[in-house]
Amino acid sequence: MGKQKIFYGDIIDDQLPTVSVLVPMHNEEKVASNILSLLSKTDYPKNKYEVIPINDHSEDKTKEIIDEFAKRYDFIKPLHRYGGKRGKPAGLNDALKIAQGEIVLIFDADYLPPKGIVRELAVNFKDPLVGAVMGRVIPVNADKNLLTKLLDLERCGGYQVNQQSRYNLNLIPQYGGTVGGFRRDIVLETGGFNENVLAEDTELTYRMYVSGYKVVYANRAECWEEAPENWNVRARQVKRWSRGHNQVMFKYFFKVLKSPHLTFFQKFDGLLLLMVYLIPFLLLLGLFDFLILFFLGDINFIAPVYVMLVPLLFSGFGNFAPFYEIAVGAVIDGLEKRVRLLPFLIFNFVFYSIYISLGFWQAILDSIKGKKEIHWDKTERFRDKGAAD
Repeated sequence: MGKQKIFYGDIIDDQLPTVSVLVPMHNEEKVASNILSLLSKTDYPKNKYEVIPINDHSEDKTKEIIDEFAKRYDFIKPLHRYGGKRGKPAGLNDALKIAQGEIVLIFDADYLPPKGIVRELAVNFKDPLVGAVMGRVIPVNADKNLLTKLLDLERCGGYQVNQQSRYNLNLIPQYGGTVGGFRRDIVLETGGFNENVLAEDTELTYRMYVSGYKVVYANRAECWEEAPENWNVRARQVKRWSRGHNQVMFKYFFKVLKSPHLTFFQKFDGLLLLMVYLIPFLLLLGLFDFLILFFLGDINFIAPVYVMLVPLLFSGFGNFAPFYEIAVGAVIDGLEKRVRLLPFLIFNFVFYSIYISLGFWQAILDSIKGKKEIHWDKTERFRDKGAAD
């Protein structure tokens, strides 16, 4: 009910920055033509605009589709990668070397960007303190099945409430790696993307803040995505996010604490955000410890009841906070009927706890082993070829 902090989307200025749009692709023949067709119709000035589809070791017809669009539009400049390391960070690093734009925007291959979104994102960089900008993601296949409906609810809460409130309160809104962009020179000057980190977006968020820049959340800059329609695909995706996010936590925890560019509350929020994928592991570890102590007969249920009352009440509110957040986001988006699915998110809580914990454990092993080569697990696409309604 409070006043929402607006972004820079309403600025009218004919001195727009040059923009390079990067689209990482690996075996994306199902969706490649959709996004390239939409990006070719953008209303951004073509003399300040280029699209670089990154064909990253594709083995299907992705290359042929990209080349066909490149023949029709001179601002589409393909980058075909069949050597070197595969993965989104590696592909982005190669693309940054040839990109001409001051501002780099990124869209995943399954996204469906509207014609005005490039301008809405790029105009935010008229503020010299803006290092990155993030738009809003909406599932295009929300009504496909129960999983996609639940993911749509999560997106409502995550963007309408979580991201917007962080931006309102001048805390740490997060750059999400797609439907967003950044200043090309800052990323190049700070070494490009770390090719061994699976959450290059989270890493870039913290790199911007500890360097004295800020991230803008542009709630009105909406783009459609294809949400996973299969629980196994979602599990692999969540596990990858957890693994990558925790890699960033190990790297930036003390950098956030020491940064002279962050306020006390930004540091506090930044540390909580860094540890968000640590919580499920701690919860499962506590449950495991409780079961062991219970069967060993070492738990007295009467003596500690008063001691446990306060943390139990706190935990009860804290663990249900996402449900409140999602319910508010759904109401704002006019999805009141879908709020009835909220009880199913309890299953998601257990599901995510398991796979997030597995991702955290993988991050621990990466750190212990000093692992340098990390396999990038691409999210499976479900859309029929050419379908972009």
